Amino acid sequence: MKKTTQALSVTLALFLTCAGVIAKEPCACKKGEKVQVYAHPSLMNADATEFKDADSIYRIGGKVLKQKNRLGFTNKENLYVNAYSKDLLNTMSVRKGDRDFDIKMPISRAELAFMLSQGLNMSQVNAIKGYTDVTNAYWANDEINKATAADVMIGYPDKSFKPDQAITKAEVFATIAKLIEVDYVNDGSAPTINGQKVDAIPTWAYGCTKEVIASGLVDNMPDPKALFANPYLSRHQVATLVSELRLKYGANGKLIGDAFKNTGVPVAIKVKMLDRVDAKHSNIGDRFVAKTLAEVTVDGKTFPTGSEVFGQVVTVQRPGLGKHPGTVTVKFTEIKNGDCTAHFPKQMTSATADKLNNPNIFARILGLPLTAAARTVGVTGRGIGQIVNITGNGLEEYGDRLSDTLVETFTGHLGRGVASFGNSFVTLGKGVYGIVKTVVSGTFGIVYEIGDELLYTIVPSVSNSAALNPNEELTVIF
Repeated sequence: MKKTTQALSVTLALFLTCAGVIAKEPCACKKGEKVQVYAHPSLMNADATEFKDADSIYRIGGKVLKQKNRLGFTNKENLYVNAYSKDLLNTMSVRKGDRDFDIKMPISRAELAFMLSQGLNMSQVNAIKGYTDVTNAYWANDEINKATAADVMIGYPDKSFKPDQAITKAEVFATIAKLIEVDYVNDGSAPTINGQKVDAIPTWAYGCTKEVIASGLVDNMPDPKALFANPYLSRHQVATLVSELRLKYGANGKLIGDAFKNTGVPVAIKVKMLDRVDAKHSNIGDRFVAKTLAEVTVDGKTFPTGSEVFGQVVTVQRPGLGKHPGTVTVKFTEIKNGDCTAHFPKQMTSATADKLNNPNIFARILGLPLTAAARTVGVTGRGIGQIVNITGNGLEEYGDRLSDTLVETFTGHLGRGVASFGNSFVTLGKGVYGIVKTVVSGTFGIVYEIGDELLYTIVPSVSNSAALNPNEELTVIF
């Protein structure tokens, strides 16, 4: 019953808000990557509820949290693009077919080979090692062959590779050190970062660890505490490491070895936005268009100035209290000029907002009545949905308490029956409190939403960090 009422309430809320837009394209990543969050009614911490479709999650209520593992636009800290490291992890999880893929787990030898080969565009190598424990059907067979033929990784004397064995932090650093040439202090002391010792590094790996540290590749690595203490690096940490390696060394042709000659220089695309994308008004699946400001070559095809660049909204978090402007994650999908089309790679390395712009006051005033009305209906609908959910759950629990009262009383447990009867009134009280809290929360939510929209109309710059506006100029690098 609880699940049924929850589903009905969320469906009602989505119907009333008219905001539940199903993404038009199938999600290439794991289920749940596309998330749309609505902040209200949550002014009094109303319970969050969720509705899931084939590839998206719509979350109503709860806290508005800043997204993690995303690459932000320069000058727009609440606007994100899917980072290269994130796409690399998604690609690997899809290839493995692992529904429970955890980016915090230690990386295995096969996964490191996959990340290096995919992340650095390692050229095709003819030599096939033929390891006894790696079949042709193994998910990372090609990448293992490339990594070992390029002498970046090696197998074992018994002709095995041990693909599923976790690889230590020291071994990862030794592998990365083979690909770069950086000066470091080789005095035999243990490696440190800002004076703090990096634990779990044997003496044989002091030099290569120091070289990787000196290169700056670990400066932006997630979970720095684990970097110091754990003997293993996580999948997420290594994906970030490979992303930095690609950007700092692969893009400039500084990687050692012929296997990386095709890593190439990232493509920089300068565009001017034609559409608006923002946390206040956008929905997951929304598509947007921009136009190029300079000639660019993508996938071997040259596109002149004025070519169309297309993108899509991936996740949305509506603005909330505490002056939080919300967040939006976007991806750029393709470029087109006439019949000539090229799809962008997933390897996003940076995004910059070069020229900021806000819609003019006349446009903002025209849009205010419609947005204010939509926000009022949205908060009201979510409040009704929450009340339906509270009522359904409360009635179910109330019936259970009355049932317990009768069963316990007529089986000779009068004291327990009286207690259950008393608990039924507690259940009623909890339900009434929940409904009142939701009504009050929703009322303040409407006031907040309208006030927030008025603030945007008068001072639009307050929400610019979570928006792409028409005529803003961007530089996106793949």
